[in-house]
Amino acid sequence: MWAHSSKGDLPEIASFIHQAALAPHLNEDLLNQNCDLASHFTFSGLCTNLSRIPYTRERLGPPGPTKLIAVIAFPFGAIPSSFKKAEAEWAASKGAEQLDVVPNYFALTQGQTNFFAEELATLCSLGLPVRVILDLTNIPSDQLTIAIEAALDAGVRGLQSGNGFGPAVTPNQISELAQLARGRCEIKAVGGIKTLTQALKLIDAGATQLGTSFGQEIMQEIRDQKE
Repeated sequence: MWAHSSKGDLPEIASFIHQAALAPHLNEDLLNQNCDLASHFTFSGLCTNLSRIPYTRERLGPPGPTKLIAVIAFPFGAIPSSFKKAEAEWAASKGAEQLDVVPNYFALTQGQTNFFAEELATLCSLGLPVRVILDLTNIPSDQLTIAIEAALDAGVRGLQSGNGFGPAVTPNQISELAQLARGRCEIKAVGGIKTLTQALKLIDAGATQLGTSFGQEIMQEIRDQKE
C-alpha cells in the first residue's frame, strides 16, 4: 500500500495528477485557477479542450514540468479521421505537448481493426505523445484486448480508462488495463477521482497518471494529514 505519511508525498502524488479543465462552462477565472493550481503543485499535466489551448499555453508559460494536454475528437470520437488529424495539428501548433485521443469505436465494433489502428498511427506520426481514450464501461473484454494491441502497434504512449463520463473508474478496471498492457505503456485513470483514498487505490492498481478536476482537494487532504 502507498505510504502517505512522509514529507515527500505531496510532490510524489502531484506527479501523477493531470488536472482536468474540460467543463464546457468553465469561465476564464476558473481556467486561470486550474492553470495556476497545476503550476503551483507541479502537476504532471493539465488537460483541456482545443479552444482553450492557446490561452492555457500562455497562462502556463513556456513548456515545463506541467505538460499541456489537448483532447482530440472529445468526448466520443465520432468525427472523420481527417478532422482528427487537423485537430491534432492545430493543437500542436498552439503549444499542446501531448494528445488524449478518442479513437474510432465504431470501426472497432465493426471489426475494422486496421482502420482503428491506422487512424491512431497517423496521429502518433505527428510527433507528440498520444494516449488513446478507451471506453472501459462499454467495450467488451475481447474488443478491449484487440483495441489495446492495435493502439500499441500504432505507437500510442498510453491507455486511458475513459472520457470521464459515466461511473467512477475502479481499481479493478485499472488493474485489468495494466495486466493487458504488460508494462508497455502508461496507464491513465479517469472518471470520478475526487479523494486521496481513491487516488492511492488507483495508483496501487497500476495507474501512472490520474485525470481529475479535484487536484486541489486531493492535495489538501495530504496537507491535512500532515498537520
